[in-house]
Amino acid sequence: MKEKCTKCGKPAVIHRRYEGSYVCKKHFIHSIERKAKLTMRNHKMVNKGDRIVVGLSGGKDSVSLLYILNKTFSHVPGTKLIAVSIDEGIEKARTKQIELAKKWCREWGVEHKIYSFKNEYGKTMDQKVKELKKKHGTLKEPCTYCGVGRRYMLNKIARELKTDKLAVGHNLDDEAQAAMMNYIRGDIARASRMGAVTDFSLSEDWGSLFIPRIKPFRAIPEEEVELYAKLMNFGTDKKWCPYKSGVRKDVLIFLNDLDKKYPGVKFSILETFDKLVPQFRKLAKTGVKQKLIRCKKCGEPSAQEICKTCELWR
Repeated sequence: MKEKCTKCGKPAVIHRRYEGSYVCKKHFIHSIERKAKLTMRNHKMVNKGDRIVVGLSGGKDSVSLLYILNKTFSHVPGTKLIAVSIDEGIEKARTKQIELAKKWCREWGVEHKIYSFKNEYGKTMDQKVKELKKKHGTLKEPCTYCGVGRRYMLNKIARELKTDKLAVGHNLDDEAQAAMMNYIRGDIARASRMGAVTDFSLSEDWGSLFIPRIKPFRAIPEEEVELYAKLMNFGTDKKWCPYKSGVRKDVLIFLNDLDKKYPGVKFSILETFDKLVPQFRKLAKTGVKQKLIRCKKCGEPSAQEICKTCELWR
């Protein structure tokens, strides 16, 4: 890039079209770390003495998040990070990432635990896909199986480790996609649980079984997290999965096309959705609270006799 940094005149590494500025390496790295810290502070994500599980896939988002959290809290008395990796069993996408996760946890001195779909559900994601294709001939929403299975395990593990928060690397693009998908599906219950910190006040009687999720990267575009990881030499690849398809992929393409024409539109979508979340919570509160029961198969809280995870995986 030939352009110079708007602040200092040094060579720029990125053009932030949504704010009309060029940013050099030094100021870019500082801005990413500052944004994450401001998001945590503004939304009161972390309290002194918190035990925090960090969902660590080994991809750009989670490795960058772990680095910033460790840099921020490693010297805070009583605050502890535990990195948790879930090996879904996607051979083409996971092997390298798990090794990277191990490497950085060793280097940064972070406790690291690895769990797998195979041990939890008796089969890998690759095996599940083959099973479903054989049974139905096609597979419309593989991301549903993977996402549901992973979220279930992360919450369960975070609770068993007696932690206070579950930090995930969801970036601006992830959050804007989720907001749009909830609009499309008309899913008030799920929309009510969105936000910088996952809200479980809808299920007061069951709150202790759900670990609050925090999203320090939700105001940072995906391409900026990717560039940050590259400049920091984390060795991560762009998020890729052989099973990515369905509505989420279409929404992703739509939002990226829209953002090219109207820079900053993803920020606008998220800001608008955040303003609506309190209303979604009011609408959903009574119904969601009354419906929660224990899943007959696994004993976890569920809105039906058999929870979604057991329905899909067991």
